[in-house]
Amino acid sequence: MPAAAPAPPPPPPAARPLDSATLDGSWDRQVTRGLVVPDRTVDLHGHNLHSAYGLLDDALERAIAAGDRVILLVTGKPPRPESERPHARGAIRAAVNDWLAGSRHSSAIAAVRGAHPRHGGSGALYIVLRRARDPRR
Repeated sequence: MPAAAPAPPPPPPAARPLDSATLDGSWDRQVTRGLVVPDRTVDLHGHNLHSAYGLLDDALERAIAAGDRVILLVTGKPPRPESERPHARGAIRAAVNDWLAGSRHSSAIAAVRGAHPRHGGSGALYIVLRRARDPRR
């Protein structure tokens, strides 16, 4: 009797959507009221997709190392719904959620929320990072 073929490896876990990740109620209230104070701001205006991804990845690495909790990511406003496709603008904004979900830093990201109008409204996002683990615990 021939040996059974080895079972195929399990599929990799699906990237979790960060914009649906939950925060406790106090975080969401602070975001809604515009009371969140970003620790760091990353402005992607004037960048192409490649350079914007590199800048975002570097900013996440630095923010995590510094123990920051909130990054304000300025992407620019998304295209209007009535605009014709393909959009000349908004490519970075459209790619950001996928970049974050697939990032090497995704495990450090607690949630992504739209920014309050005082921080850019629909042209910006808050990236809320997880609290760093205390190595003494």
